[in-house]
Amino acid sequence: MKKTLSQHVREQLLEYGVNRSELPGLISTIVGNLPDETLNQLMCKNIRELSGLTVEELKGFPGMGKNKASRLVAAFELSRRLARFISAEKTIIRDPRDAASLVMEEMRCFNREHFCSIMLDTKNQVIDVDKVSIGTLSSSQVHPRELFRNAIKKSASRMILVHNHPSGDPEPSREDIEITKKVSDAGCLIGIEVLDHIVIGDGKYVSFKEKGLI
Repeated sequence: MKKTLSQHVREQLLEYGVNRSELPGLISTIVGNLPDETLNQLMCKNIRELSGLTVEELKGFPGMGKNKASRLVAAFELSRRLARFISAEKTIIRDPRDAASLVMEEMRCFNREHFCSIMLDTKNQVIDVDKVSIGTLSSSQVHPRELFRNAIKKSASRMILVHNHPSGDPEPSREDIEITKKVSDAGCLIGIEVLDHIVIGDGKYVSFKEKGLI
């Protein structure tokens, strides 16, 4: 019986090791057997595109199903969390470039707007990066109470707002400016200073602090 492409690449992974495996082998090992058609369609996308697919989007591929789609999405989410943890560990934010570098590689890949906060202590050392909300292709709804809930819980003294523009253009919108003012005012009331708002594009960023907008 002829082997499927999924079976073939999994066998190669077992023989040569995970570190030397190509993307098809890794995907097939995570999700199990897939029709050749589906695996070939997935390979037409780069890893950035694959990492941004949702469970609902992946379910549309023949032979994928909800369980396999969930395993693949979970694997990408695990890798993002590990990257964020390693980047944030004992990191001190000295300027906007430090803040942007902390989240750039993760957030530039998202195909929807994600709004996060970088929580800092009194020495500007990163406590955590909190993913507050996920929006659409062009906007993300966020409320000050959602931003400050975990900051208060983790005793953060300062905060840097971060969100991405899936278009790749980090130029702030009018809505970005309005929400920044609203959050900054709320921070003043509860004693958590909003130091900056970083908008992430494709390999570039805009800092509200550098532009004099905060």
